[in-house]
Amino acid sequence: MAENHKVHFGVNYTPRQGWFHSWLDFDPKATREDLEQIASLGCDHVRIFPLWPLIQPNRTLIRESAIKQVVRLVEIAGECGLDVYVDVLQGHLSSFDFLPSWVESWHRQNLFTSPKVISGQRTLVGALGAALSELPNARGLGIGNEFIQFAAPRHPQQHEITSQEAGHWLDELFAEAKQVWPEGKHAHSFDDDLWFDAHHPFTPELGVTRGDITTVHSWIFGALGLTYGADHQYLPMFARYLVDLAAAYQRLFLGTNTGPIWLQEVGAPSTHLSRGREAEFVRHTLEFLLGRQEGEGGGAIAGTEHLAAVTWWCSHDVSRQLADFPALEYDLGLFDEDGQVKPEGQAFAQVISDYRDGKLGIYSLKNEGDPGQSILRVGLTRDGSDRNLLSPAGAFFQAWAEQAINGQVPKIELSHKN
Repeated sequence: MAENHKVHFGVNYTPRQGWFHSWLDFDPKATREDLEQIASLGCDHVRIFPLWPLIQPNRTLIRESAIKQVVRLVEIAGECGLDVYVDVLQGHLSSFDFLPSWVESWHRQNLFTSPKVISGQRTLVGALGAALSELPNARGLGIGNEFIQFAAPRHPQQHEITSQEAGHWLDELFAEAKQVWPEGKHAHSFDDDLWFDAHHPFTPELGVTRGDITTVHSWIFGALGLTYGADHQYLPMFARYLVDLAAAYQRLFLGTNTGPIWLQEVGAPSTHLSRGREAEFVRHTLEFLLGRQEGEGGGAIAGTEHLAAVTWWCSHDVSRQLADFPALEYDLGLFDEDGQVKPEGQAFAQVISDYRDGKLGIYSLKNEGDPGQSILRVGLTRDGSDRNLLSPAGAFFQAWAEQAINGQVPKIELSHKN
């Protein structure tokens, strides 16, 4: 294992009681119980999601009591030994959109280009950043959880923008975050449309050139699962593909000034995993990322040196008493709705333990920079209009996966077309 390389492990915190609606009646005792359970797995951080309409019900009204609840949750997490990253614009969570009334219906304005909306968003970023900046275990802000989906062509109420406007929006919010919290590590998050949808205004260039760390969200129920089907051997490899692809885009747009990658969401959806195989998926997904010695679940795999952190989605199952979630959303937790650790949670904890004991985490076998490592090259337009060539439904991914499945993970090398 390479010296001085440390991967952090955490979860996206989904409150066991009331899901994210629990912000309506914040319960410190229940929160502490949840966070103690998370810490018991060996996690060192959580990501949290205060709902935008509850914290900013009017463009010029930030509820001080809501800010204090966020601060209190961060303090409790610190008492449990957990660092915290706070996402600001919620935005979108588990298929539900959470937008305040001042951007909806009669007051509908473009979420990314309206000067009034951006002013309100900056105010919220500034308020949360200022409140959190002095807390020792608060680490940074996320602009919003997959907020870019509102600009996606597939969204039923799309907010249409150009890529230039998308970049301006990010610059505005990151400038505010850095102004009030210069030491914070601030990021933006997105689903894999950014990497694969040729028509999405948020491009791979924006994904790797904005924020203090590049994030990826790995969900196998998209093009990958639709192409290869449930339980396919390629499914646990998708997170690794995304991390290495993001690193390739960093090299393309940043040259040698590259940085680490945060696997900010990854989960084990029941739609594409047979019952009883979830824990195996957890283990294999993380082995492809971290690297393993031969004989520990199969042949040797060289880990990726780009990985900074893994944050599993999610901590606790959604209660079956809550209606209308897509079926897969109810079972994504590492703990069930009663707070009992699931096989997935046990597997996650075991991987964390094995990694810290040096049983996982192999970076020397035909890894980045090794002259013996094979390279897959592809030329792309700068504007992202042909990024669909890298989709897991395409030939490039299949070529990558055919080599990676045998432990010889190829390097992805991107270039600009003339």
